[in-house]
Amino acid sequence: MDTITIGIDVAKDRLDVAVRPSGELFVIDRNAAGLERLVERLKPLAPRLVALEATGGFETVAAAALAAAGVPVVIVNPAQVRAFAKALGQRAKTDPIDAAVIAHFAEATRPEPRPLPDQATNLLSDLVARRRQIIEMIVAERQREKRATQRLKRSIARLIKALEKELASVDTDIDDAVRGSPAWREKENLLASVPGVGSVIARTLIAELPELGVLDRKKIAALAGLAPFTRQSGQWRGRSFIGGGRVSVRSALFMGAMSARRCNPVLKAFFERLVAAGKPRMVALVAVARKLLTILNAIVRDQTPWQTA
Repeated sequence: MDTITIGIDVAKDRLDVAVRPSGELFVIDRNAAGLERLVERLKPLAPRLVALEATGGFETVAAAALAAAGVPVVIVNPAQVRAFAKALGQRAKTDPIDAAVIAHFAEATRPEPRPLPDQATNLLSDLVARRRQIIEMIVAERQREKRATQRLKRSIARLIKALEKELASVDTDIDDAVRGSPAWREKENLLASVPGVGSVIARTLIAELPELGVLDRKKIAALAGLAPFTRQSGQWRGRSFIGGGRVSVRSALFMGAMSARRCNPVLKAFFERLVAAGKPRMVALVAVARKLLTILNAIVRDQTPWQTA
């Protein structure tokens, strides 16, 4: 019997569903009744995998409904799906075609289903993302302040004051969420036991990298966008680069790496050893961030705080 893989293209009001290898296509309304019909229709098929493309949050409810029904679900990267479509020579783009391409992509690449974040984790992730947005707005206003006239500076100052007040409110909400959960509180304490990792970095990882401690070091590095990829062809050897992954997580780890190279004795020695060996400082910093992530992954996995010795 053929293994069944399903692709779902998610829009605001509808779900286009494609089944491989049968080629069946159908449409479901993206509402409570529609999701019930989707589960009823997919469960008897016993699919090996159902893949949905990340579409700015519209996919979350559908993925959660399927996961709750015991259907294996994975959310795939739209850029990878589009590159796959181009490789197939598929230039046309409609919702049914996109669903079929997603199904074909999942069938070919076999991405691994992972547990979806629960409602509380999604809320914390939203709060952490909002905090990041507010800080970006404050930084932008401070840059404008440098070039503004005196009258505009008063306007900017009022806005910065309001943003700082909102930032304090979001920080309180994040603190309440983390401190209100014994599991999160313990996880934060474990992460923050590592010199160079403060509460902001710890909470970002809790919210946006829930796989920490579950995956091996290579997979967790790939999720964070810290796994280097090699560029070579024949005798030519290009420089390795990092990229992809979760940008907010990678940014948090870089902040931790910059702090750790000064105050963490193990990572400081590691950084200095790489620089002394002739590695560019940025390359050494990337290596520190990757090593920091490996350490944090092991700490959460083993439930053991940082130990210097």
